[in-house]
Amino acid sequence: MVRSIRTYGYLFGYLPFTIPALRKVRRIKHNASPEQLADTVSREPRKWATGILNRTNSDISMSIREALPDGPVLFVSNHEGNFDIPVLISRLPKPFGFMSKEEVRKLPVIRKWMEEMNCVFIDRSDRRSAVRSIRDMAEKLRSGHSMLIFPEGTRSRGGKPGDFKTGFVRIAKEGGVPIVPVAIHGTSSIMEQNNNRIRPAHVTVDVLEPISHQEILGRSAAEITRLIQDRIREATAERAAEKRQQEPGRTA
Repeated sequence: MVRSIRTYGYLFGYLPFTIPALRKVRRIKHNASPEQLADTVSREPRKWATGILNRTNSDISMSIREALPDGPVLFVSNHEGNFDIPVLISRLPKPFGFMSKEEVRKLPVIRKWMEEMNCVFIDRSDRRSAVRSIRDMAEKLRSGHSMLIFPEGTRSRGGKPGDFKTGFVRIAKEGGVPIVPVAIHGTSSIMEQNNNRIRPAHVTVDVLEPISHQEILGRSAAEITRLIQDRIREATAERAAEKRQQEPGRTA
């Protein structure tokens, strides 16, 4: 219980202290280079996300299978739990914006930071909002900002990743960027599997081999979706098997 109070307390309690950094971002945004601005914007969210994870006492490990492409990319990840975003903000080497549900706009300071991070909001009950969000994501990519999307559309809560929707392929095609698949495993053990109480977990992030923009253009959306979905499912299954082998009482 104490760990839960500390984690949730930091999650919201730290945000007012980020307001001076938010003001600094707004002061420099029209004069800084895109690289300088991205570094400045990402600094505070990364600190915030790291602080949250430290309070869960979780162990986070990341592997990068192949060097990331230069320039903006579209990260495509499975969605296991609510701690996916803090984990990825704290660990992925490229600053990124992401697609989030419209309800988050009600959270004042969080909303302001997400806007500076180039996040895109979607109203899932409005089809026109979904079409607009795809266009907005592609525009962010063309403007030089890396983006992240969870194509399952909902959390798997530690189960097998669900079926991916194909919209992210259109985003990558129109944005003119490669896709970098990301397999995340273990975040649901922090909260979702504990009736929303916070417990330590071992979380792995596997940044898989990129799919070039040329390959994306040369194959159908269904083919690319299936390729990425299968790679992520394979990587998460491997991590789940490793975790089972490490459980007390099991032998190799």
